[in-house]
Amino acid sequence: MVINLSLVSHTNVGKTTLARTLLRRDIGEPRDHAHVTETADAHELLITPEGDELRLWDTPGLGDSVRLLQRLRASGNPLGWLQTQVWDRFTDRPFYSSQVALKAVREHCDLMLYLVSAAEGPESSGYVAPEMQILGWMDRPVLVLLNQTGAPAGPEATARELAAWRAHLQPYPWVKGVLSLDAFNRCWVQEDALFEAVQNALPAPQAQAMARLRAAWRSRNLEVLDAAVGLLARPLAQAATDSEALATPRDWRQRLGGWIKARVGGAEADLDPEIAAAMQALAQRYDARVRAATNELIRLHGLAGEAEREIPARLAAAHHAVDQRLDPSKAGLAGAVVSGALGGLAADLAAGGLTLGMGALVGGVVGLLGAAGAAQAYNLARGAEDGRVRWSHAFLTQRLEVAVLRYLAVAHFGRGRGNWVQAEDPRAWVDTVHELVTARAERLEALWTQAQGIRPEGDPPVAVIESLCSEIRALVNAALARLYPDARAVLEAGPAP
Repeated sequence: MVINLSLVSHTNVGKTTLARTLLRRDIGEPRDHAHVTETADAHELLITPEGDELRLWDTPGLGDSVRLLQRLRASGNPLGWLQTQVWDRFTDRPFYSSQVALKAVREHCDLMLYLVSAAEGPESSGYVAPEMQILGWMDRPVLVLLNQTGAPAGPEATARELAAWRAHLQPYPWVKGVLSLDAFNRCWVQEDALFEAVQNALPAPQAQAMARLRAAWRSRNLEVLDAAVGLLARPLAQAATDSEALATPRDWRQRLGGWIKARVGGAEADLDPEIAAAMQALAQRYDARVRAATNELIRLHGLAGEAEREIPARLAAAHHAVDQRLDPSKAGLAGAVVSGALGGLAADLAAGGLTLGMGALVGGVVGLLGAAGAAQAYNLARGAEDGRVRWSHAFLTQRLEVAVLRYLAVAHFGRGRGNWVQAEDPRAWVDTVHELVTARAERLEALWTQAQGIRPEGDPPVAVIESLCSEIRALVNAALARLYPDARAVLEAGPAP
């Protein structure tokens, strides 16, 4: 069975952009001006093994809605036909295209997806009332989608926005639901909610076919999620088991201690070249692995573009200036600024020891974090009797947070937005992920301890990767359930965390 969904909206609200996002491929030519789409075109969205097919129609935007409604109502009489086929066809091509497209939609579609701009609000969208009458003339069920919602603002703000639009559209019985689905920032769990609403709005047996289509769509997205978790876990597992040997293990702690004491005392001091080189080697390997995995993650989600560097390609710790004296008796930010070739890498003096902490990157300025006293700096190389530099547990936990945030960013990035570009994460995401990771601190500490007790030749052991996959999947599930409470059933359909 074939089910046809038609995207309909006022002109320049983003139908083609949303179509690209849903289809995971480029169609049409989205541009920031009216009447870009001139014909109604059907595109295959999904086909099930049982032969059910879901088609998505992209249509011209509705411009002069009041006049358009008059033309559509008069299209059955000779004068109306003459106005459309002769006068409008040759004097107002976009207006003519709208009429032809809507008649095609009325003939073929099973349900209409009507987009409105959430940026304007229901009371400010004067075009909605006449276009609702046009949709009523089409005599098909309608789902209203809030597009152009901006960056995700959390479930409470979304609920308030939806309630306002539902109240505004209550007088129109053909509207069967209102959902938030931004072409730029939607997530796949919202697509599942859309398909559920489509299923509920269709009569049987179409609803049964839509249930099969929805199950296939969900299964595909859960497979993508599983693959994404694996891509996120591998670089972290490699970082957790990675280390860099120092050529002269007997005196490296003394040399590192001398550098720390000079820094604490406010004197100029250079990090030992051998230690700096080890830090740089770790950073370069980590950066290359994460960027390669992120590029695969981007492709996995049907996007284009390349990941940016996590860490600068060249690390030198010799160029730095202290803005205020470090106090080894107090934990916390020491307010030191690192400049020059150090660029984007912060060396942190944290409770777990001297770490390479990437969370200090803010606006290109890197801080030197200090805590717990310089005497513990040798913990940079855990089990340091053999003189090896490793990533600290604090760094690895921080990178786990970043990995979950990276997944959320890619999973929300709509193809209609263009090539992948890393942007600032919404506050709701950052707070949610940090809280969830903090709650698992003991589990993560045990995981890092286990991983750093291993010195694999080549890839990390399967057990480490599997443990990280389990942690990341649990965090992703919890984050999505927190951000989209209605998505819990979808997430529970996948592997248990």
